[in-house]
Amino acid sequence: MLIHPTGKFDNAARTYKTITAHPLAAAMGAEIRGADFTNMSDAQFAEIEDALFHHKMIYFRDVEWTHDEHEAFSLRFGDWAEDAYTDGIPGHLNIQPLVREADAKGKHIFGSGWHSDGPFLVSPPAIALLYGVDIPPFGGDTIWANTVLAYEALSDVMKEMLAPLRVHMSMKNAFESSMEYGEADDGPVGKLAKLKGVGMKDLPEGVVRKVKGNFHPLIRTHPRSGEKSIYFDPSYTIGFEGMSPPEAEALMGFLTAHMTQPAFTCRLRWAPKTLAVWDNRISIHQAFNDYDGHRRELYRTTIAGEPPQ
Repeated sequence: MLIHPTGKFDNAARTYKTITAHPLAAAMGAEIRGADFTNMSDAQFAEIEDALFHHKMIYFRDVEWTHDEHEAFSLRFGDWAEDAYTDGIPGHLNIQPLVREADAKGKHIFGSGWHSDGPFLVSPPAIALLYGVDIPPFGGDTIWANTVLAYEALSDVMKEMLAPLRVHMSMKNAFESSMEYGEADDGPVGKLAKLKGVGMKDLPEGVVRKVKGNFHPLIRTHPRSGEKSIYFDPSYTIGFEGMSPPEAEALMGFLTAHMTQPAFTCRLRWAPKTLAVWDNRISIHQAFNDYDGHRRELYRTTIAGEPPQ
């Protein structure tokens, strides 16, 4: 059964003194205008942060900045998170390059498939910031889904059933997909593809730790807003504590179909100098591999979160 927008959808713009918010969809997302990235006051940053937690994903157009400025703005949200896949760029170890060349041949791209960032870590990232530099003339959009709305749309019976469950998050599926379909290079997917044929005992410790993964509450509470959401994604979930594989597969199928309904989503068409910021705790997202023959270059930072509760 598809869910359609109801009174639970509250993505209306709030009134601010230094910025304006322009909602992207009923479910989530808003363009923020009026931000001064060259000399941002604490008051303006507080309004931007409020807009982020309200809209779940916000974006800015025509942001011209350096990697230093990208880092400085990111750190206003908190400390650096552990990045699960990349080692940054020279001189900026906390800026992760997401680059796909026009002649790339691999079928698997970094960011494809519904996911949140790093859910298999003990403390997954809280916030992500992604900046577009080279954007294909078509395709390569990113779509987000609001996991708070997905939770609120559940029946009381289903909420009660899911409440005590713990989800097993692991890099296992992404690791295997990268080795099978990825093109060996220095990108996030390519680095994993290079490990094809390596036995588990010979894999890097960091890869083994992420494949082992962690268990987290399936229903988590946002530390700031108190909102409850479904902490699940089909890319990194490999089971639920105490469930047999057939039982887990049935629940994963339901959650995937439920959470990714169009009514819970917003979709961003990238342009050069676009900055997107999202709350990684209460959303999932995916990028599209529909721009063969064109280059796509973006840079991401992630901000530390807390163990899901």
